[in-house]
Amino acid sequence: QVQLVESGGGLVQTGGSLRLSCAASGPTFNSYTMGWFRQAPGKERAFVASISRSGGTTNYANSVKGRFTISRDNAKNTMYLQMNSLKPEDTADYYCAADKGGSVWYMNPAVYDYWGQGTQVTVSS
Repeated sequence: QVQLVESGGGLVQTGGSLRLSCAASGPTFNSYTMGWFRQAPGKERAFVASISRSGGTTNYANSVKGRFTISRDNAKNTMYLQMNSLKPEDTADYYCAADKGGSVWYMNPAVYDYWGQGTQVTVSS
């Protein structure tokens, strides 16, 4: 089992940047495909980005492509989400998640086995 803790959220102006971190406990972090999701008030949880076990393959939602970068450091058991050129529509709670099966359905939150508690990101206009 792995425990996930997000950090790095906050309030930022439009066009600003934030870097989210997801720290994982346990010795098997590099055996999980990892993902970032977000949930705005009144909306369903939505896929943001995912990264393969080695970090060699990344995927992004169209809405963040070119602005956000997902990465991981397996030696530090940590995943990151660098968010640039932030927009008010990026405002949401951001969650990291771990998938032990490495599913090809990486955009579906149902395939992820473990979740963090979330960190809030607010982008002011």
